[in-house]
Amino acid sequence: MSRIEKQLVENKNNNIKSLVAYLVAGDPNMDDTLSLMHGFVDAGVDVIEVGVPFSDPIAEGPIIQSAHDRSLANKTSFEGIIDLISNFRKKNTNTPIVLMGYLNSFLKNQKAFSRFDDIGIDGVLIVDAPGEYSLKDLGISNANVVSISLVSPTTTKERTKKICDASSGFIYYVTLKGVTGSSNVDLEEIKSNVIDLQKNTDLPVMAGFGIKNKEQAESISKVADGVVIGSYLVESIFQAKKTTDYKKIYNYLSEIKSVINK
Repeated sequence: MSRIEKQLVENKNNNIKSLVAYLVAGDPNMDDTLSLMHGFVDAGVDVIEVGVPFSDPIAEGPIIQSAHDRSLANKTSFEGIIDLISNFRKKNTNTPIVLMGYLNSFLKNQKAFSRFDDIGIDGVLIVDAPGEYSLKDLGISNANVVSISLVSPTTTKERTKKICDASSGFIYYVTLKGVTGSSNVDLEEIKSNVIDLQKNTDLPVMAGFGIKNKEQAESISKVADGVVIGSYLVESIFQAKKTTDYKKIYNYLSEIKSVINK
């Protein structure tokens, strides 16, 4: 059982809602990314999603797109991200790590993919890959790495079933019709769709895209197995980069973890 499966299934069985937090590797720099990852864990984050910067991140809104651009301007490489995870694992061997990025990045680095479990990378979320396809279908394979897929409000019931069957680790439910960071979150629609989604899978269902405040997180967590926070964190990191004082971010994450487990 992977670290992701162990952590999220254990939480689900104990009626604990999980918190997944996203950042972009190399924004503002690799040293800060490493510090932030450890700070996330101390704040109560269960799974860390590490964004792999890409030149055309089509699912991202302007906040995360800008972070990708800044990271690429910093010359962040795939091997550099692997070194980042390796350094993280020197102090933390328990927290699950997911690489979230785009297909070209993973296809270009297929040889590294075979080493992911040895490095300490537990799963991948390839945003622009069809969810009903397995990693092996895409030409990359590692039996010890889970493949997380997205299901959106517009995904048909037929596709949803296929995506759930092909996925492992958890299902990422996209809470809105749009890109990351959008604000048109319909809480009632999310609750209804998550309940329907859970009928198709025994995997934990995590909800993300557009969740910014405690009220949204608390409401969504009443039906989902946990929440994913992304754009809000990426913007907060950008705002704090001059001082490198990330305490407000850690306090925010602690508050989110608290309210989703009331």
